Amino acid sequence: MVNIMIQWMLVGLLNVAHPFFMSVIDINHNQKEATLEISIRVFSDDLEKTLQQFSKQKIDILDPAKKELIEKHLQAYVSQRLKLNVNGKPVSFHILGYERQMESTWCYFEVENQSVINTVAVDCSLLYDYETNQVNIVHMKTKGVQKTYKLDYPKRETVFRF
Repeated sequence: MVNIMIQWMLVGLLNVAHPFFMSVIDINHNQKEATLEISIRVFSDDLEKTLQQFSKQKIDILDPAKKELIEKHLQAYVSQRLKLNVNGKPVSFHILGYERQMESTWCYFEVENQSVINTVAVDCSLLYDYETNQVNIVHMKTKGVQKTYKLDYPKRETVFRF
């Protein structure tokens, strides 16, 4: 947790020049609820520009009147750019919502009916269509164990085994 906080503090300090492009994807297995909780943190301006390219519409994450439309675009975009296979089977997720915090946006998704997790294969190309310097850091946690993997463009696949 401290490591994540330090990463984002550095991101905040360097945001003025915005010299790099990064997202953090946290995948947490909630055994009690039998769900995978997915949270994605990305720079808001990068997300808006990517969603505009994807949807061919003007996107303003701060406009509360457009929240439902933005969630629809987020669901469509993330579903195409983040694919998960749990225990060898593809899973789909649904959006729970999003919120903006300073220069970044948190997007929340959930996969239901996941009582046992042994392997999670991740195919992630989030924001690769916007920036070829994009880095996606993926954290996967289940059974009290967290593993992390860094995906640098064009690398997009990793497997977590527990």
